[in-house]
Amino acid sequence: MNETLADYAARHGLRQSAARPPLPKYLKSVWARRNFIWAFASAKNVSKHSDSRLGQVWQVLTPLLNAAVYYLIFGLLLKLSRGVPDFIPFLVTGVFLFGFTQRSVTSGSKSVGDNLSLIRALHFPRATLPLAYAVVELQQLLVSLFVLFAIILAFGEPLSFYMLLFVPILLLQLMFNVGISMVMARLGAFNRDITQLLPFVMRTWLYASGVIFSLPQLMERSDLLKNHAWLGALLEANPAYVFLELSRYVLLGEYRGYVQSTLGVTSVTHLWLLAIGWCLVMLIGGFVYFYRAEERYGRG
Repeated sequence: MNETLADYAARHGLRQSAARPPLPKYLKSVWARRNFIWAFASAKNVSKHSDSRLGQVWQVLTPLLNAAVYYLIFGLLLKLSRGVPDFIPFLVTGVFLFGFTQRSVTSGSKSVGDNLSLIRALHFPRATLPLAYAVVELQQLLVSLFVLFAIILAFGEPLSFYMLLFVPILLLQLMFNVGISMVMARLGAFNRDITQLLPFVMRTWLYASGVIFSLPQLMERSDLLKNHAWLGALLEANPAYVFLELSRYVLLGEYRGYVQSTLGVTSVTHLWLLAIGWCLVMLIGGFVYFYRAEERYGRG
C-alpha cells in the first residue's frame, strides 16, 4: 500500500492539529486568551529581576542610568543641551519612551524562540506570545512613568490639560510596539541571528530618533538639513521620533513654548497623523505577517 500520510488523513477526515484557522476565528481565539496574556506577562515581569538584590528597582534604575550617561556625554561634554529648555526632563522622556519601543523589539524577537517547549506542548494561538511580551514592557513602562512625572514636576513643570493627551500617544505607541513585536517575533523565530544584529540596529535607531537632541532645533541650525529637505522629512517620519516628540510636546510646557516661539513650529498635526498611520500600518501589517506563519512556529 503506497498511500501517503496526507492521503490517509484526508480519507479519514483528519486535519492538522496546529492548522492555521481563518483570521476572524484566530482573532477571537487570541481575545479569549487575554487573561492568559496578562497573567503570563505579569509572571515574566516578576521573575525578570528575581535573581538580583535590587529586583524590580532595576526597571526604573536602568533607564535612569542610561539618561545620566547620555546627559554626561551629550549634554555636558558635547553641549547638545544648549538652547533646549529643561534638558534633563527632555532627555529622560526620550530615554524612557524610546526604551519602551526598544525593549518591545528586542523581547519580541525572542518571544517564539524562547518558548519552543511551550509551543510544542500546547495548542494555542502563537500571537499570544509576542502580545504578552509587549504587555511586559508596558507594565515596566507604567512603573517608570511615576519616576518620569516626578522628574518633570520637580523641574517646575505645572500640571496642565495638555498632559492628558499623553494617554492617546501612549496607546498609539503601544499598538505600534505590538505590531513591530509581531514582525520581529516571526523574523526571530526562523533566524536567531537577528537577535545578534538588533543591538546595532537599535543603537542606530536611537541616535536617529531625537532621543538626545531636538530635531526641530537641528533642522533650524543645520545647513545640511536646510539644503536637503527630504532628509529632514525622513527624520521626522521616523516612528520613534514621532512618539517621542509628541510626548515631549504635551508633557513639557517650556519645550512646547520653545519650539513654537523660537523655532516656529506652531502645529504638530502632521505628527499626530504620522503616529496614527504608523500605528495602523504596523499593528495590522505586523499581526497579519505573524499570523501567516502560524503553522510553522515550533517546527524543526
